[in-house]
Amino acid sequence: MSTLQEKSEIIFLYESKFSMPNGDPFTGEQRYDEETKKVLVSDVRIKRFIRDYLHNMGETIYVINDKEQAEGKESGSAARVKSLRKKFEEELKAAGLKKNDGLFLLTNCIDVRLFGGISTEKDAAVNITGPVQFALLNSSLNAVDLRMHQNTSVFSSDVTKSGGAIGTTSVVPYSLNQIHGWINPFAAEASGLTNNDVDKMFKALWLSINNANTRSKSNQSSLLLLQLVYNNNTDKVYGTDKLISFTSEKRDEQFRDISDLELNFEAIRAVAQSEKIKEVRYYTEYPKIKDKIAILGEKFKELNFD
Repeated sequence: MSTLQEKSEIIFLYESKFSMPNGDPFTGEQRYDEETKKVLVSDVRIKRFIRDYLHNMGETIYVINDKEQAEGKESGSAARVKSLRKKFEEELKAAGLKKNDGLFLLTNCIDVRLFGGISTEKDAAVNITGPVQFALLNSSLNAVDLRMHQNTSVFSSDVTKSGGAIGTTSVVPYSLNQIHGWINPFAAEASGLTNNDVDKMFKALWLSINNANTRSKSNQSSLLLLQLVYNNNTDKVYGTDKLISFTSEKRDEQFRDISDLELNFEAIRAVAQSEKIKEVRYYTEYPKIKDKIAILGEKFKELNFD
């Protein structure tokens, strides 16, 4: 397959209800901007959703906690490359490649083709920049008042105690999360990213949010995926992360459902009329949003995940 040729930007909306969209690994608390009162979701969290789904669908993944990659004394990229070499041993021989061809091994992983990857193995050092990137921290569209939640653990808090422990954490009553991303065709040349890979990524993003079943992520729903495709690979439209707005009779902090607000896409309609925009591809299963997007103009084309 030929590598991806189009430059584009991604806007993805999903809602979270009484959950924790992205906990801080150091504090265990929801990432949060104290000044704007907006929920934050990191690029790492979004990539993890995508990787986990693709792994479950049988795709070869480079950055994942896998038992096969944990065998032996090696760790990190060394263990991953060793696992890949074992998996693609016949392909390496058939292609007449050297045993330590790290580029071949890494680009057989869909997450490397998407997000890049690094191998530090001796004589097989590779550093591939990912064509697909997301904002380091993505702010929710609405302001949120976090709620303190207490729960009792059934596990003993100490070996000398037979009872459990009471834990306290912060949950998000409702947030409309907006994820902003970019797809760069120049980086795609090095990683081998294809249009088919991007289609798989979009499907993985949508379905992984809808089907997350962990305690902190289970009450989330995908709402809208937009891909703004440029006419030229050097074109750029300013402020694409500010194109979606909303109105409501309630305060942001009072939102508990998407029906509590009215999304406005007029700014997207205006941007789509620019000569820099080739087309705007979209996917949604929410009827109210679909009806609005469908009438924005001929440049708006519906995505198909099938």
